[in-house]
Amino acid sequence: MDRGFVMRLRLPLFIVTAAFLVSTLPVAAHHGWSGQGDEEFQLSGTLATPVSLAGPHATMKVRDDKGRVWDITLAPGARTERAGLKEGVIPVGEKVTVHGHRSRDANRFEIKTERVTWNGKTFDVYPDRK
Repeated sequence: MDRGFVMRLRLPLFIVTAAFLVSTLPVAAHHGWSGQGDEEFQLSGTLATPVSLAGPHATMKVRDDKGRVWDITLAPGARTERAGLKEGVIPVGEKVTVHGHRSRDANRFEIKTERVTWNGKTFDVYPDRK
């Protein structure tokens, strides 16, 4: 085979391969709901850390009546903010109720949350999941 022909094919092949690999990154990075149980789960407690909109999903921590601190995973930051749940809206120490799906691993105190209720207001961060 002509060496010049092979060299001309290397760059387009590299570009196509790189584009394919980059296009799969968002799918690999998004974990979805597969790690959560199918049953609805509700937890009431006090806000232990404030809402953070940083990272791929907004987060906060809630302490239950047994003193366990739960990791609360919300929707992506922009979606959580559109639902009205912004950083600083709920003061640390306030009573909140979160509704969503608990981790399938019973040793992990984690909830992927659909909505948060505080002071009579409901923040529906996943309104399409009822």
